[in-house]
Amino acid sequence: MRWIDLLLFLLISTALLIFTLRRPYAHRYYRFIAFECTFALIFLQADAWFDDPFRTKQLLSWLMLGGSFALALHAFQRLRTQGAPDQDLEDTTVLVTSGVYRYIRHPLYASLILFGIGAVLKRQSALSLAVLLGLVLAVFATARVEERANVERFGEQYRAYKARTKMFIPFIF
Repeated sequence: MRWIDLLLFLLISTALLIFTLRRPYAHRYYRFIAFECTFALIFLQADAWFDDPFRTKQLLSWLMLGGSFALALHAFQRLRTQGAPDQDLEDTTVLVTSGVYRYIRHPLYASLILFGIGAVLKRQSALSLAVLLGLVLAVFATARVEERANVERFGEQYRAYKARTKMFIPFIF
Protein backbone atom coordinates (compact mmCIF):
# COMPACT_ATOMS: atom_id res chain seq x y z
CA MET A 1 0.00 0.00 0.00
CA ARG A 2 1.42 3.35 -1.01
CA TRP A 3 1.67 6.10 1.60
CA ILE A 4 -0.98 8.19 -0.20
CA ASP A 5 -3.38 5.23 -0.09
CA LEU A 6 -2.69 4.79 3.61
CA LEU A 7 -3.24 8.49 4.28
CA LEU A 8 -6.51 8.48 2.34
CA PHE A 9 -7.64 5.34 4.17
CA LEU A 10 -6.89 6.96 7.53
CA LEU A 11 -8.74 10.16 6.60
CA ILE A 12 -11.82 8.24 5.44
CA SER A 13 -11.67 6.03 8.54
CA THR A 14 -11.49 9.03 10.84
CA ALA A 15 -14.45 10.70 9.14
CA LEU A 16 -16.43 7.46 9.30
CA LEU A 17 -15.62 7.02 12.99
CA ILE A 18 -16.79 10.55 13.80
CA PHE A 19 -19.99 9.95 11.83
CA THR A 20 -20.50 6.59 13.58
CA LEU A 21 -20.03 7.98 17.08
CA ARG A 22 -22.69 10.62 16.42
CA ARG A 23 -25.31 8.01 15.49
CA PRO A 24 -27.67 6.68 18.16
CA TYR A 25 -28.14 3.20 16.68
CA ALA A 26 -27.11 0.04 18.53
CA HIS A 27 -25.68 -1.51 15.36
CA ARG A 28 -23.41 1.44 14.60
CA TYR A 29 -20.17 -0.19 15.81
CA TYR A 30 -20.68 -3.40 13.83
CA ARG A 31 -21.54 -1.37 10.76
CA PHE A 32 -18.45 0.77 11.30
CA ILE A 33 -16.36 -2.41 11.19
CA ALA A 34 -18.16 -3.52 8.01
CA PHE A 35 -17.43 -0.21 6.31
CA GLU A 36 -13.84 -0.27 7.51
CA CYS A 37 -13.42 -3.72 5.99
CA THR A 38 -14.95 -2.45 2.74
CA PHE A 39 -12.58 0.50 2.59
CA ALA A 40 -9.66 -1.76 3.50
CA LEU A 41 -10.48 -4.03 0.54
CA ILE A 42 -10.62 -1.02 -1.77
CA PHE A 43 -7.23 0.23 -0.64
CA LEU A 44 -5.58 -3.19 -0.34
CA GLN A 45 -6.54 -3.98 -3.92
CA ALA A 46 -5.96 -0.46 -5.30
CA ASP A 47 -3.10 -1.40 -7.58
CA ALA A 48 -5.00 -4.36 -9.06
CA TRP A 49 -8.35 -2.72 -9.88
CA PHE A 50 -7.55 -2.26 -13.57
CA ASP A 51 -4.96 -4.99 -14.17
CA ASP A 52 -5.66 -7.20 -17.18
CA PRO A 53 -9.21 -5.79 -17.58
CA PHE A 54 -10.59 -8.55 -19.82
CA ARG A 55 -9.56 -11.48 -17.66
CA THR A 56 -12.50 -13.60 -16.48
CA LYS A 57 -11.92 -12.74 -12.79
CA GLN A 58 -11.81 -9.03 -13.60
CA LEU A 59 -15.02 -9.19 -15.61
CA LEU A 60 -16.74 -11.18 -12.86
CA SER A 61 -15.42 -8.68 -10.33
CA TRP A 62 -16.86 -5.73 -12.24
CA LEU A 63 -20.17 -7.57 -12.60
CA MET A 64 -20.34 -8.03 -8.82
CA LEU A 65 -19.27 -4.45 -8.11
CA GLY A 66 -21.89 -3.13 -10.54
CA GLY A 67 -24.52 -5.43 -9.04
CA SER A 68 -23.59 -4.16 -5.61
CA PHE A 69 -24.17 -0.55 -6.64
CA ALA A 70 -27.43 -1.37 -8.43
CA LEU A 71 -28.72 -3.28 -5.40
CA ALA A 72 -27.78 -0.45 -3.04
CA LEU A 73 -29.40 2.21 -5.23
CA HIS A 74 -32.60 0.20 -5.53
CA ALA A 75 -32.73 -0.45 -1.77
CA PHE A 76 -32.10 3.21 -0.90
CA GLN A 77 -34.80 4.28 -3.37
CA ARG A 78 -37.32 1.90 -1.77
CA LEU A 79 -36.51 3.11 1.73
CA ARG A 80 -36.77 6.75 0.70
CA THR A 81 -40.01 6.46 -1.26
CA GLN A 82 -41.89 3.72 0.61
CA GLY A 83 -40.38 3.67 4.08
CA ALA A 84 -41.69 7.13 4.99
CA PRO A 85 -38.48 8.00 6.83
CA ASP A 86 -38.74 10.35 9.79
CA GLN A 87 -35.79 12.75 9.26
CA ASP A 88 -33.14 10.03 8.88
CA LEU A 89 -33.37 7.35 6.18
CA GLU A 90 -32.82 4.73 8.89
CA ASP A 91 -35.87 5.88 10.79
CA THR A 92 -38.49 4.45 8.47
CA THR A 93 -42.01 4.55 9.79
CA VAL A 94 -43.37 2.01 7.31
CA LEU A 95 -41.96 -1.48 6.84
CA VAL A 96 -40.74 -1.79 3.25
CA THR A 97 -41.60 -5.18 1.75
CA SER A 98 -41.60 -4.54 -1.99
CA GLY A 99 -38.95 -4.65 -4.66
CA VAL A 100 -35.86 -6.49 -3.48
CA TYR A 101 -37.21 -6.27 0.08
CA ARG A 102 -39.82 -8.82 -0.98
CA TYR A 103 -37.02 -11.42 -1.08
CA ILE A 104 -34.35 -10.27 1.36
CA ARG A 105 -34.46 -8.19 4.52
CA HIS A 106 -31.05 -6.57 4.20
CA PRO A 107 -30.26 -5.64 0.59
CA LEU A 108 -27.93 -2.83 1.65
CA TYR A 109 -25.83 -5.20 3.71
CA ALA A 110 -26.01 -7.82 0.95
CA SER A 111 -24.64 -5.16 -1.41
CA LEU A 112 -21.65 -4.66 0.92
CA ILE A 113 -20.92 -8.39 0.84
CA LEU A 114 -21.27 -8.44 -2.94
CA PHE A 115 -18.93 -5.45 -3.15
CA GLY A 116 -16.42 -7.22 -0.90
CA ILE A 117 -16.44 -10.34 -3.05
CA GLY A 118 -16.01 -8.20 -6.16
CA ALA A 119 -13.04 -6.42 -4.58
CA VAL A 120 -11.39 -9.68 -3.50
CA LEU A 121 -11.69 -11.04 -7.03
CA LYS A 122 -9.37 -8.25 -8.17
CA ARG A 123 -6.49 -10.09 -6.47
CA GLN A 124 -6.81 -12.82 -3.89
CA SER A 125 -4.53 -12.97 -0.89
CA ALA A 126 -4.77 -14.33 2.62
CA LEU A 127 -5.14 -10.77 3.91
CA SER A 128 -7.93 -9.82 1.50
CA LEU A 129 -9.80 -13.06 2.28
CA ALA A 130 -9.43 -12.38 6.03
CA VAL A 131 -10.77 -8.84 5.56
CA LEU A 132 -13.69 -10.23 3.52
CA LEU A 133 -14.46 -12.66 6.34
CA GLY A 134 -14.40 -9.73 8.79
CA LEU A 135 -16.78 -7.83 6.51
CA VAL A 136 -19.22 -10.75 6.35
CA LEU A 137 -19.14 -11.27 10.12
CA ALA A 138 -19.63 -7.55 10.81
CA VAL A 139 -22.52 -7.34 8.34
CA PHE A 140 -24.15 -10.40 9.90
CA ALA A 141 -23.80 -8.94 13.41
CA THR A 142 -25.16 -5.59 12.19
CA ALA A 143 -28.18 -7.26 10.62
CA ARG A 144 -28.93 -9.27 13.77
CA VAL A 145 -28.88 -6.18 16.00
CA GLU A 146 -30.96 -4.25 13.48
CA GLU A 147 -33.51 -7.06 13.34
CA ARG A 148 -34.04 -6.89 17.10
CA ALA A 149 -34.67 -3.15 16.75
CA ASN A 150 -37.10 -3.77 13.88
CA VAL A 151 -39.06 -6.27 15.97
CA GLU A 152 -39.36 -3.57 18.64
CA ARG A 153 -40.39 -0.97 16.06
CA PHE A 154 -42.76 -2.99 13.84
CA GLY A 155 -43.72 -5.90 16.13
CA GLU A 156 -45.66 -8.80 14.66
CA GLN A 157 -45.55 -7.28 11.20
CA TYR A 158 -41.74 -7.61 11.19
CA ARG A 159 -41.85 -11.12 12.67
CA ALA A 160 -44.14 -12.23 9.83
CA TYR A 161 -41.92 -10.50 7.27
CA LYS A 162 -38.85 -12.18 8.76
CA ALA A 163 -40.54 -15.60 8.53
CA ARG A 164 -41.21 -15.24 4.78
CA THR A 165 -37.92 -13.66 3.64
CA LYS A 166 -34.24 -14.47 3.76
CA MET A 167 -31.54 -12.32 5.30
CA PHE A 168 -29.13 -11.71 2.38
CA ILE A 169 -29.58 -14.21 -0.47
CA PRO A 170 -33.07 -14.74 -1.94
CA PHE A 171 -34.50 -18.23 -1.25
CA ILE A 172 -31.21 -19.39 0.36
CA PHE A 173 -29.99 -17.36 3.37
